[in-house]
Amino acid sequence: MNPKQRCQTLCEELGLTQGAVIDRCEPLTGGVASDIYRLEVAGKVYCAKFALEKLKVAADWHAPVHRNQAEFAWLQVAAQMVPETAVKLFGHSALHQGFVMEFVPSEQGYLWKQALLSEQSDGAESPAVAEVIGRIHAMSSRPDFDASPFQNHSDFYDLRIEPYLVYTASQQPQVDDALLSLAENLRLSNKALVHGDVSPKNIIFRRQGPILLDAECATMGDPVFDVAFCLNHLLIKALHLPAKRNALLKSAMSFWQRYRQHIQWEEVGTFEVRLCRLLPALMLARVAGKSPVEYLEKDNQSVLSRAAVKLIESEPKRLEQLLADYQAKMETNL
Repeated sequence: MNPKQRCQTLCEELGLTQGAVIDRCEPLTGGVASDIYRLEVAGKVYCAKFALEKLKVAADWHAPVHRNQAEFAWLQVAAQMVPETAVKLFGHSALHQGFVMEFVPSEQGYLWKQALLSEQSDGAESPAVAEVIGRIHAMSSRPDFDASPFQNHSDFYDLRIEPYLVYTASQQPQVDDALLSLAENLRLSNKALVHGDVSPKNIIFRRQGPILLDAECATMGDPVFDVAFCLNHLLIKALHLPAKRNALLKSAMSFWQRYRQHIQWEEVGTFEVRLCRLLPALMLARVAGKSPVEYLEKDNQSVLSRAAVKLIESEPKRLEQLLADYQAKMETNL
């Protein structure tokens, strides 16, 4: 079945075609885990998404396609908890492991990653993202939250723990014990609803605020993962963009200051210690793991790797200390 036929079948099942045939089916780029299309049908524009069994990376990386259902469920939760920023949803098909949602045209918003890399970010984005995920984490940590759609621990292991921590441990024996310990703790955690891919490439900013997309890894787990995952992107970009280094590190701190206000399921200090252990591990994973960062030059890859290893070994307990140590290592190239 070609992409247009696949999207036609999905839209028909969801009652979106009104008897019409899809006029345009345009593939969208940017992700490695799904096929995504912009559709025009019956005078309306939609976005259709299907999970891939084998991800579009060099490493042999597979994941079950039923994760598409968990992503749709996360988007439904976001629509309930933070409706002012959520994307509109039009339905999911378990048969086709695909769903249809609102298509957000470029004139209605901008991608956070593009704003960061083009040095156009005003720094207000990070606390806005922290507010959204902080609210979702807090509300989903409550006893009355329906966690039944998010018992996806094995999927999270396949998509995040194994490629980012276990595989990296096999490539970095000097810190393998620390990485494997983090992996095991994440595997066992069930504290709150985790998005799993809070990355600037998955966040569109509209006037109302940030839209978080690509929740394919959604599971009940340790919310520290979402915080570390997002901060990791800011810290790597601080290395890549020296002129914006101070601003990006400040943005990382602003993220934490906003997010920490929502922590109610444990002591803030306990969470911060765990954050400072996981963050450099994820930094190292973007060099030595299965999903390497694509925009760093070779010299900066080496700087990032060495800095991450030293931060893992030194075990800072406060994010402010971690950021200061990381900045010093960047400025001196170790």
